[in-house]
Amino acid sequence: MTQVVLASSNQGKVNELQELLKPYSLNIVPQSAFNIQSAEETGTTFVENAIIKARHAAKQTGLSAIADDSGLSVQALAGAPGVYSARYSAINATDDENNQKLLAALKDVPASQRQACFHCVLVYMRHSDDPTPIICHGQWNGVISTELHGENGFGYDPLFIPDGYQQSSAELSPWQKNTISHRAIALKLLVQQLGNLC
Repeated sequence: MTQVVLASSNQGKVNELQELLKPYSLNIVPQSAFNIQSAEETGTTFVENAIIKARHAAKQTGLSAIADDSGLSVQALAGAPGVYSARYSAINATDDENNQKLLAALKDVPASQRQACFHCVLVYMRHSDDPTPIICHGQWNGVISTELHGENGFGYDPLFIPDGYQQSSAELSPWQKNTISHRAIALKLLVQQLGNLC
Protein backbone atom coordinates (compact mmCIF):
# COMPACT_ATOMS: atom_id res chain seq x y z
CA MET A 1 0.00 0.00 0.00
CA THR A 2 1.31 3.42 -0.95
CA GLN A 3 0.71 6.02 1.75
CA VAL A 4 -0.58 9.30 0.39
CA VAL A 5 -1.54 12.40 2.35
CA LEU A 6 -4.90 13.94 1.51
CA ALA A 7 -4.54 17.71 1.63
CA SER A 8 -7.94 18.57 3.03
CA SER A 9 -9.43 19.39 6.40
CA ASN A 10 -12.98 19.23 5.04
CA GLN A 11 -14.34 16.06 6.66
CA GLY A 12 -17.00 15.66 3.98
CA LYS A 13 -14.35 15.58 1.25
CA VAL A 14 -12.09 13.29 3.31
CA ASN A 15 -14.96 10.82 3.78
CA GLU A 16 -15.94 10.88 0.11
CA LEU A 17 -12.39 10.45 -1.20
CA GLN A 18 -11.56 7.67 1.25
CA GLU A 19 -14.71 5.84 0.14
CA LEU A 20 -13.94 6.38 -3.54
CA LEU A 21 -10.32 5.25 -3.17
CA LYS A 22 -11.10 2.08 -1.18
CA PRO A 23 -10.67 -0.26 -4.19
CA TYR A 24 -7.16 1.01 -4.97
CA SER A 25 -3.84 0.25 -3.30
CA LEU A 26 -3.51 3.70 -1.77
CA ASN A 27 -3.51 4.26 1.97
CA ILE A 28 -5.06 7.71 2.19
CA VAL A 29 -4.18 9.60 5.37
CA PRO A 30 -5.82 13.00 5.96
CA GLN A 31 -3.45 15.87 6.69
CA SER A 32 -5.07 16.28 10.11
CA ALA A 33 -3.32 13.03 11.14
CA PHE A 34 -0.02 14.90 10.74
CA ASN A 35 -1.26 18.00 12.57
CA ILE A 36 -0.75 20.09 9.42
CA GLN A 37 -2.40 23.48 9.13
CA SER A 38 -4.35 23.99 5.92
CA ALA A 39 -2.58 25.93 3.20
CA GLU A 40 -3.86 29.42 2.43
CA GLU A 41 -5.89 29.21 -0.76
CA THR A 42 -4.60 32.24 -2.65
CA GLY A 43 -5.31 30.96 -6.17
CA THR A 44 -8.00 32.36 -8.44
CA THR A 45 -8.79 28.99 -10.03
CA PHE A 46 -9.54 25.48 -8.77
CA VAL A 47 -6.30 24.26 -10.41
CA GLU A 48 -4.13 26.85 -8.65
CA ASN A 49 -5.65 26.14 -5.26
CA ALA A 50 -5.35 22.36 -5.64
CA ILE A 51 -1.66 22.69 -6.53
CA ILE A 52 -1.03 25.01 -3.58
CA LYS A 53 -2.68 22.54 -1.19
CA ALA A 54 -0.96 19.44 -2.61
CA ARG A 55 2.49 21.07 -2.56
CA HIS A 56 1.98 22.25 1.02
CA ALA A 57 0.95 18.79 2.27
CA ALA A 58 3.76 17.03 0.40
CA LYS A 59 6.33 19.47 1.77
CA GLN A 60 5.10 19.11 5.35
CA THR A 61 4.98 15.29 5.32
CA GLY A 62 7.54 14.16 2.76
CA LEU A 63 4.81 11.97 1.22
CA SER A 64 3.03 12.07 -2.09
CA ALA A 65 -0.11 14.18 -1.82
CA ILE A 66 -3.56 14.38 -3.31
CA ALA A 67 -5.42 17.68 -3.10
CA ASP A 68 -8.95 18.48 -4.10
CA ASP A 69 -10.26 21.91 -4.88
CA SER A 70 -13.88 21.99 -5.80
CA GLY A 71 -16.89 24.20 -5.85
CA LEU A 72 -20.11 25.22 -7.47
CA SER A 73 -20.35 27.47 -10.50
CA VAL A 74 -23.75 29.02 -11.23
CA GLN A 75 -24.31 30.33 -14.75
CA ALA A 76 -26.70 33.13 -13.75
CA LEU A 77 -24.13 34.42 -11.22
CA ALA A 78 -21.25 34.62 -13.72
CA GLY A 79 -19.68 31.48 -12.24
CA ALA A 80 -20.05 32.40 -8.56
CA PRO A 81 -19.54 31.15 -5.92
CA GLY A 82 -16.69 29.35 -7.74
CA VAL A 83 -13.41 29.09 -5.81
CA TYR A 84 -15.13 30.87 -2.90
CA SER A 85 -17.82 28.16 -2.56
CA ALA A 86 -16.86 27.15 0.99
CA ARG A 87 -16.64 30.76 2.14
CA TYR A 88 -19.35 32.27 -0.04
CA SER A 89 -21.23 34.03 2.77
CA ALA A 90 -18.31 34.43 5.23
CA ILE A 91 -14.83 33.07 6.00
CA ASN A 92 -16.08 30.39 8.41
CA ALA A 93 -19.55 30.07 6.93
CA THR A 94 -21.72 27.05 7.62
CA ASP A 95 -23.23 25.05 4.76
CA ASP A 96 -26.65 26.45 5.65
CA GLU A 97 -25.41 30.06 5.54
CA ASN A 98 -23.89 29.49 2.10
CA ASN A 99 -27.05 27.80 0.85
CA GLN A 100 -29.23 30.64 2.12
CA LYS A 101 -27.02 33.22 0.40
CA LEU A 102 -27.21 31.27 -2.86
CA LEU A 103 -31.00 31.04 -2.62
CA ALA A 104 -31.19 34.79 -2.01
CA ALA A 105 -28.88 35.53 -4.97
CA LEU A 106 -31.11 33.42 -7.26
CA LYS A 107 -34.44 34.62 -5.80
CA ASP A 108 -35.63 36.25 -9.03
CA VAL A 109 -33.96 33.83 -11.46
CA PRO A 110 -36.48 31.63 -13.32
CA ALA A 111 -36.16 27.83 -13.35
CA SER A 112 -35.00 27.86 -16.97
CA GLN A 113 -31.92 29.92 -16.03
CA ARG A 114 -30.72 28.14 -12.87
CA GLN A 115 -28.07 25.95 -14.52
CA ALA A 116 -25.05 25.10 -12.39
CA CYS A 117 -21.99 22.90 -12.46
CA PHE A 118 -19.99 21.30 -9.68
CA HIS A 119 -16.26 21.28 -10.46
CA CYS A 120 -13.60 19.11 -8.84
CA VAL A 121 -9.91 19.43 -9.61
CA LEU A 122 -7.75 16.68 -8.15
CA VAL A 123 -3.99 17.11 -8.12
CA TYR A 124 -1.50 14.34 -7.37
CA MET A 125 2.06 15.42 -6.52
CA ARG A 126 4.76 12.79 -6.13
CA HIS A 127 6.76 15.22 -3.95
CA SER A 128 6.64 18.94 -3.14
CA ASP A 129 8.92 19.87 -6.08
CA ASP A 130 7.11 17.68 -8.61
CA PRO A 131 7.35 19.63 -11.92
CA THR A 132 4.60 17.57 -13.59
CA PRO A 133 1.75 16.99 -11.12
CA ILE A 134 -1.19 14.98 -12.38
CA ILE A 135 -4.20 17.28 -12.76
CA CYS A 136 -7.73 15.94 -13.31
CA HIS A 137 -10.92 17.94 -13.71
CA GLY A 138 -14.39 16.47 -13.14
CA GLN A 139 -17.63 18.33 -13.91
CA TRP A 140 -21.20 17.54 -12.81
CA ASN A 141 -24.00 19.52 -14.41
CA GLY A 142 -27.40 20.30 -12.97
CA VAL A 143 -29.70 23.07 -11.77
CA ILE A 144 -30.23 24.90 -8.48
CA SER A 145 -33.52 24.18 -6.73
CA THR A 146 -35.62 26.89 -5.09
CA GLU A 147 -35.50 25.08 -1.73
CA LEU A 148 -33.39 22.65 0.26
CA HIS A 149 -34.01 18.90 -0.12
CA GLY A 150 -32.34 15.90 1.54
CA GLU A 151 -30.02 15.11 4.43
CA ASN A 152 -27.06 13.39 2.76
CA GLY A 153 -23.87 14.95 1.48
CA PHE A 154 -22.61 18.40 2.42
CA GLY A 155 -22.15 21.89 1.01
CA TYR A 156 -24.61 22.78 -1.74
CA ASP A 157 -25.87 19.19 -2.17
CA PRO A 158 -29.39 20.00 -0.84
CA LEU A 159 -29.85 22.61 -3.62
CA PHE A 160 -28.16 20.85 -6.54
CA ILE A 161 -30.35 18.69 -8.78
CA PRO A 162 -28.14 16.74 -11.20
CA ASP A 163 -29.11 16.54 -14.85
CA GLY A 164 -31.30 13.48 -15.43
CA TYR A 165 -32.49 13.33 -11.79
CA GLN A 166 -35.54 14.60 -9.93
CA GLN A 167 -33.83 14.49 -6.51
CA SER A 168 -31.16 16.76 -5.10
CA SER A 169 -27.63 15.48 -4.60
CA ALA A 170 -28.43 15.35 -0.85
CA GLU A 171 -31.30 12.93 -1.57
CA LEU A 172 -29.07 10.46 -3.41
CA SER A 173 -27.46 7.65 -1.46
CA PRO A 174 -23.71 8.05 -0.85
CA TRP A 175 -23.17 5.14 -3.27
CA GLN A 176 -25.20 6.87 -6.01
CA LYS A 177 -23.41 10.17 -5.53
CA ASN A 178 -19.98 8.54 -5.46
CA THR A 179 -20.73 6.96 -8.83
CA ILE A 180 -21.73 10.10 -10.74
CA SER A 181 -20.36 13.16 -8.92
CA HIS A 182 -17.72 15.64 -10.09
CA ARG A 183 -15.34 14.11 -7.52
CA ALA A 184 -16.01 10.58 -8.81
CA ILE A 185 -15.34 11.70 -12.39
CA ALA A 186 -12.08 13.45 -11.42
CA LEU A 187 -11.00 10.45 -9.36
CA LYS A 188 -11.59 8.01 -12.23
CA LEU A 189 -9.38 10.19 -14.41
CA LEU A 190 -6.73 10.33 -11.68
CA VAL A 191 -6.69 6.57 -11.17
CA GLN A 192 -6.26 6.05 -14.92
CA GLN A 193 -3.24 8.35 -14.90
CA LEU A 194 -1.67 6.91 -11.78
CA GLY A 195 -1.17 3.75 -13.82
CA ASN A 196 1.11 1.25 -12.10
CA LEU A 197 0.88 3.00 -8.73
CA CYS A 198 -2.68 1.67 -8.21
